[in-house]
Amino acid sequence: MAKTLPLRTIEEIKKQRFKDEGVVTITSVEQSEVEEAVYKKLYDLSLRIKVNPNLPELLQESHKCYLLDCLIYLSSGYQSLDASRPWLCYWILHALALLGIKIEEKLKSAVAKFLGKCQSPDGGFGGGPGHLPHLAATYAAVNALVTLGTEEAYNIINRDKLLQFLWSVRQPDGSFCMHRDGEIDIRGVYCALAVASLTNILSEELVRGTFQWIVSCQTYEGGFSGCPGMEAHGGYAFCGLSALIILGKGHLCDLQALLRWTVNRQMRLEGGFQGRTNKLVDGCYSFWQGAAFPLIYTLLAEDGTQVKDHLFDERALQEYILTCCQHPHGGLLDKPGKHRDIYHTSYTLSGLSVAQHFMNDVHILGDEENEVECTHPVYNIRPDHVRKAMLYFSNLGAPNNHSNSNST
Repeated sequence: MAKTLPLRTIEEIKKQRFKDEGVVTITSVEQSEVEEAVYKKLYDLSLRIKVNPNLPELLQESHKCYLLDCLIYLSSGYQSLDASRPWLCYWILHALALLGIKIEEKLKSAVAKFLGKCQSPDGGFGGGPGHLPHLAATYAAVNALVTLGTEEAYNIINRDKLLQFLWSVRQPDGSFCMHRDGEIDIRGVYCALAVASLTNILSEELVRGTFQWIVSCQTYEGGFSGCPGMEAHGGYAFCGLSALIILGKGHLCDLQALLRWTVNRQMRLEGGFQGRTNKLVDGCYSFWQGAAFPLIYTLLAEDGTQVKDHLFDERALQEYILTCCQHPHGGLLDKPGKHRDIYHTSYTLSGLSVAQHFMNDVHILGDEENEVECTHPVYNIRPDHVRKAMLYFSNLGAPNNHSNSNST
């Protein structure tokens, strides 16, 4: 049975306005402008809800049509993402899965075959057919294939070659570069561990020294940076925490500092999350920051602390997503005034899922029809898809460990 959450009152929201204390900067002006745009949306909602008490409403049918159209045809506006085509597949498929939309088998097969064309003969996946393999594209392709959930999709993944590719980008200190001779940051570690654990090719040898490198990325702020010595960032913090969880080493980070930093990334008036200190709210951080909480709850439980409710304001986050991030014709966006896109549609719906699902409870803002499916906070795939894939690949057994001289 879902629990219905109350909206914040306009009086509550007003009290949360940003105060520049007489020091006007570009940052403070932008913050005030965003707050004003969000406040107008929330004030309008407070008037309309008197007529329709089921508001705010998740525009599921509009989002479904938008996503299915994008899966078949993309506008020229996406040409800059031509080297990220597995990502486009993953974002669309995952968003549809969260909405509980089933895809025809023929379309599933077509997507799986396309992703197969993105797989490199050397292992891993590139951003498109014939592209060099890249850890980010590999992560997106594996997540998309796992979301499809068919045996055809699973069998696209050449696990022996994938393991060779992971060894080729592994570094002596346990970190991973995004592609051969590419940049090294915490995204590479997370992407490598995620695909390896999903496909049952993870080994102690492959990740020797990795958790130490991840821990070194936690900053004085409490979050994680892309590499040691940089600024904490929501996306990197998600990658670092999730990677430690996969390794069973989550207890080695400074959990209280991470929790303090993450809690303070929720914007007081808007209700959504920012990615870094003194930045603006962004719908995608509903997941990047929001997903850290269920992982933190698990680690706290291991220490004997049982969390009885979300440690962030789940009603404010749902309010922001449903009121400020939906395009009337389908798709979701960063903040009021921005364009809709597939990326924000996927991650904002993922954040909505995190806000709605707490342990075995469901907390819904608006009508119960607003509920979306649960997402796995480590992989950002539906948990049933994760279980099904892991069972399939575990039955295949682990391939040989491909440690080789190509590992730098």
